[in-house]
Amino acid sequence: MVAKISKGSSLQGALLYNQEKVKEQQAKVLFSNRIILNRDGSLNMYLANLSFAPYLNANKNTEKPVLHISINPHPDDVVSDEMYSDIAHNYMQNMGLGDQPYIVYKHEDLDRKHIHIVTVNIDGNGRKIGDSNNFYQSKKITRELEKMYTLHPVEKKNRSEELPQLKRVDYQSGYIKKQIANISKALIKNYRFQSVNEFRTLLSLYGVTVEEVKGEIKGKNYSGLVYSAIDEKGEKVGNPIKASVIGKSVGYDTLQSRLEYSAKYMKEHKIFESPKLIVSSAVSSYTDKQTFVNELAKNNINVVFRENTEGRIYGATFIDHQSRCIFNGSKMGKEFSANIFNELSKSDTTNKHPLIINPTDNTTKGSDADKPIDGFTENAEYNNKQEDSTVDLSLLEQHGTDYAEEAFTRRMKMEEKRRKRGL
Repeated sequence: MVAKISKGSSLQGALLYNQEKVKEQQAKVLFSNRIILNRDGSLNMYLANLSFAPYLNANKNTEKPVLHISINPHPDDVVSDEMYSDIAHNYMQNMGLGDQPYIVYKHEDLDRKHIHIVTVNIDGNGRKIGDSNNFYQSKKITRELEKMYTLHPVEKKNRSEELPQLKRVDYQSGYIKKQIANISKALIKNYRFQSVNEFRTLLSLYGVTVEEVKGEIKGKNYSGLVYSAIDEKGEKVGNPIKASVIGKSVGYDTLQSRLEYSAKYMKEHKIFESPKLIVSSAVSSYTDKQTFVNELAKNNINVVFRENTEGRIYGATFIDHQSRCIFNGSKMGKEFSANIFNELSKSDTTNKHPLIINPTDNTTKGSDADKPIDGFTENAEYNNKQEDSTVDLSLLEQHGTDYAEEAFTRRMKMEEKRRKRGL
């Protein structure tokens, strides 16, 4: 059994993710603790917010008061809803969170069923609950629960896919090959993308780029990948590294298999629904590009805009770290197409931190795998914060933004500006 504890700044971000799964009939509420419910015992989002509000109101200094916990049993374990509820109850009690308000969801959208728990780390007196020993305490508790319920112990090789803590490539520190290898292996294994360009965009967040190499040797066609480190401006630094030097796990065939799997997975699962709501909310309150990017980053979503030399946006790629899926805005709907963001950017007078990826036509074909093929010259500055944010109406939200009110005000200002410009 593996438990993962994520901390965030907004209750609504965590609740929305789970409630969308419930709405799609991919999850259900098992039980709740210290949460006001409807008379029929069902969960009500307004009452749920009301239940958490006193705790959040009592301490506004804690930056990340929300805990989003996932508990994943071994794939071979058959766990009933009653057992899941008992596991969640015992886990929370032993973690010192048993008296907190919390909601337990069972997720059934994957072959590996698991549970999510949403709670806060501020007690009824406004004190922050200590979490310095959370990792070791959680690990100890899950081992005890495995024995208590006769579950399979999760050995290292069978652990669920936990993304390692990745850092951007530090070219000055050396060991570039090792850094690129660690980043590329982790991302190609744990994220889903449907094109080489989407994979490249994901890599760029960590200071790496990849190029597809096609050529012919002795009458035989070949395809390969070349990885390179990039600096803060998106320019390549150091020597490129062939995928074959790193290993098959980041090679051309592996990437093609991952693309096929991702396309099938993203077609079968409605992965766009949750990020679509988050992006839509951020669009409705758009003031400038950097603020927009920051709001999405708070919800574990990165966005990378693509612009031509005239500064016109012709594409946007979203990286959802919650579902670990990468997709272009147009896949979510026409309201997230390049034209929409291009229009929004016209009213952006700040533009202090451009997020730009400028493609260059340097496609080359030949036998030299070290030459850049179908490459990108990138000029990018990314915000990669990993936390939650408000994405829905909640006047009770004390650690986020009331989007409904701000969106209305900003829409009025934008309409006034358009009238003045004669639009």
